[in-house]
Amino acid sequence: MNNDPTAQPETALSDEEWRKRLTPEAYRVLRKHGTERAGASPLNHEKRHGVFACAGCGQPLFDSETKYESGSGWPSFWAPLEGAVDTTTDRSFFMTRTEVHCARCQGHLGHLFPDGPQPTGARYCMNGAAMQFEPEAE
Repeated sequence: MNNDPTAQPETALSDEEWRKRLTPEAYRVLRKHGTERAGASPLNHEKRHGVFACAGCGQPLFDSETKYESGSGWPSFWAPLEGAVDTTTDRSFFMTRTEVHCARCQGHLGHLFPDGPQPTGARYCMNGAAMQFEPEAE
């Protein structure tokens, strides 16, 4: 993550720059709206305290306290950190869903569903390839 205020924002990166910055799988998910295979991400089993951040720009997205086992095969959370994500309507594949993006770089993270646990009832079903885990310092 570049903290230089004169640097270009991540949204201004070219496709070539994104390809250089990301792994092929992270590029496919974050920049091309791909979906990883269910159960493929080691983040699905991450149980330590910490923060899940965008693999594209490092934006903190979800606190581990909001992660839960949804049984879907993808890391799931009942709430993002304040201001961390944006949503849009996704009408691909002959259905309407709520797509979740990183608020900083607009990378595709996954989808939001209304079948999560309380207190929000939300299930932020995220692609692990779109995130990195930053464990809490001990």
